[in-house]
Amino acid sequence: MKLANLAEHLGAALHGDPEAQINRVAGLETAGAGDLTFVANPKYAALARTTKATAVLVEPAFPEISAATLRIENPYLAFARAIELFYQSPAYPPGIHSTAVIAPTAKIGANAHIGAYTVIGEHVVIGDNATILPHVVIYPHVRAGNNLFVHAHAVIREHCQLGDGVVLQNGAIVGADGFGFAKQGDQSWYKIQQSGPAVLEDSVEIQANATIDRASIGETRVRAGAKIDNLVQVGHGSTVGENTLLCAQVGLAGSTHVGKNVILAGQVGVAGHCTVGDGAIATAQSGIPNDVEPGKVVSGYPAVDNRQWLRSVALVNRLPELLRDLKSTRK
Repeated sequence: MKLANLAEHLGAALHGDPEAQINRVAGLETAGAGDLTFVANPKYAALARTTKATAVLVEPAFPEISAATLRIENPYLAFARAIELFYQSPAYPPGIHSTAVIAPTAKIGANAHIGAYTVIGEHVVIGDNATILPHVVIYPHVRAGNNLFVHAHAVIREHCQLGDGVVLQNGAIVGADGFGFAKQGDQSWYKIQQSGPAVLEDSVEIQANATIDRASIGETRVRAGAKIDNLVQVGHGSTVGENTLLCAQVGLAGSTHVGKNVILAGQVGVAGHCTVGDGAIATAQSGIPNDVEPGKVVSGYPAVDNRQWLRSVALVNRLPELLRDLKSTRK
């Protein structure tokens, strides 16, 4: 694709040869002739000056470099759109594989692709344009909207509800039993029936091997546009707000309430019955035992204001020096 055409497609301002050919996308360090790359993080700006890429997506105020530049307010988003021009996803034409097992009471909309060894239970309702790949299991009474995309080996449990445009990656489990047990007199555990469904609203994506547990009563709800990364655990009766990101290995204990536009970075843990306010951010491996105010950035365990945590870490690194000074003063 000519660079001029690419710039027009992305809505970017071109600084460079409009006739240059772009053949693929690549990372900044590995890009070569014919490649498009991007700079979205200032710490990689120096690499842009030495990259062998033909063109680089950058912000409008980025300095001139030897490579051609496509200048746009959000180069990361533009790069995401550019990938779609050079990578062709597999096509899944409408049709039902002969090995699929579909209950006679199930209702599946138009243009569905149902893969090999899929099992769809009684009274399931699925909208138009569904893509359900091999070995998916959908339990009875599930309801899903249009444009459902379920990758191989995902499972949707009974009575769960999914909106339009939901994506489940490989091994995602929606509506498995929440972890609920009551202690009996003989100290054994009595299983609490998990009667409430998991509900995924429109445009939610659940990535590989993540689990959204069903509730004992009520529901577990993931609101529209939320994205949940690999190996995340959303405990029973929890809610996840609109456009929130839960990154890899995040764990929400039961009845946790996470607001909209929140980011919980990798391995963050939130105790049960806590509320994380809208727009809050927790940095990687934070432990949250209490409520977090809207818009706060927290770190560490127990999670505190990020600036306080950074000062504390700096002080910990100085402890050997401070201990020597203390011993010297005592002498």
